[in-house]
Amino acid sequence: MLNPTVSKAFLFAFSLCLSSLTSAGQQTGFVSALHVRASDGLTYFFLNGSAMADAPACATHGYWMIKDETSKAGERQYALLLAAAAAKKEISVVGMNSCSRWSDGEDVNAITWSNP
Repeated sequence: MLNPTVSKAFLFAFSLCLSSLTSAGQQTGFVSALHVRASDGLTYFFLNGSAMADAPACATHGYWMIKDETSKAGERQYALLLAAAAAKKEISVVGMNSCSRWSDGEDVNAITWSNP
């Protein structure tokens, strides 16, 4: 049998992990604007669709940030955004619950394009 103190600590830590996963922002819609800056490579975009839900407090504007546009994941996310915008297809975005790339826009964790 587990020590009650250890069990409570485990449940507390587990609930913290779950709460951080569930509080990441999410939104579904069409790419309405896509911006890439030459000065620092900053890549961000807006969606036209459902309102952004469950965004962290730092995400005070309605745009999404590609966290690292030079990484393989960032390059793939950018390519998916371009394809979805060109095809006028709806995408879903889930954030990372952080604003590390820019202080007021949530970092993108995943972009999903479901082709019905």
